[in-house]
Amino acid sequence: MSHLEPEAKIFACSQSVYLAEKIAEQYGIPLGKVTMSTYSDGEFQPSYEESIRGLRVFIVCSTFPSADNLMELLLMIDAAKRASARHITAVMPYFGWARQDRKDKPRVPIGAKLVANLLTAAGATRIMTMDLHADQIQGFFEKPVDHLFASTIFLPYVQSLNLENLTIASPDMGGSKRAYAYSKFLESDVVICYKQRKAANVIDTMELIGEVKGRNVILVDDMIDTGGTLAKAADLMIEKGALSVRAICTHAILSGGAYEKIENSKLTELIVTDSIPLKRHSDKIRVVSCAPLFAEVMHMVHHNNSISGKFIM
Repeated sequence: MSHLEPEAKIFACSQSVYLAEKIAEQYGIPLGKVTMSTYSDGEFQPSYEESIRGLRVFIVCSTFPSADNLMELLLMIDAAKRASARHITAVMPYFGWARQDRKDKPRVPIGAKLVANLLTAAGATRIMTMDLHADQIQGFFEKPVDHLFASTIFLPYVQSLNLENLTIASPDMGGSKRAYAYSKFLESDVVICYKQRKAANVIDTMELIGEVKGRNVILVDDMIDTGGTLAKAADLMIEKGALSVRAICTHAILSGGAYEKIENSKLTELIVTDSIPLKRHSDKIRVVSCAPLFAEVMHMVHHNNSISGKFIM
């Protein structure tokens, strides 16, 4: 291998090129070339257009719906394995199916475990992801998992707001650990929203545990899907006397009428990463790129350097 050739190569699935280009630019190498052949029935086949023999390959792919994203990632991992890549790292800023991390009722799958098995079977030698829905998903893998925290990029932004009387809030009981971690770093109070659901994505009742009167509140969560929980929580907090309510959500799924709910809510601002591309613009949504974080950690991993310094909390 010539000394002029890159030490590692970065490739992207078709729906994640927008992010992979930023990561490659931050890393300091060009994005690798991949072509996609598509049959008339919708079947597709990726092809690497440059040699990857003996190299470390990073494949950037957020596996948000549809399932084509996951299938494309699996095919690219398999192709890299058969092209004799030495190391194959699946870089998944958003890990799809992570909400299916356990059996919450009889006769349902554990989708996150199935995805882990598929990635391993395809030939991934390492997984890199960010803000998993449940930390224990790392245990579904027999391969190394680099689980990055978006707090590394969110906390500097929160500090730049210089908010007085800051309070961190969790939109549900399950996110209390994340809220307490943010509050410890920012030395702020914590409040918790207690909600009961009629069904998935349908909230029945919501109560507030803690005081928000006269406070600037920041809700923290790993993802925002329909937006119903955050919109209802923001409206409830304003009713209880909060001065302002912002929300930090790593993964902007924003399905259904989420944009309308956010725009019609009392939220001052929704801060998200670009792990998933926005479907449309909204004046209330601010995107903070996760590309610099992934590029830096990928560089550290390739050079066998410790990445512990990248974990603020």
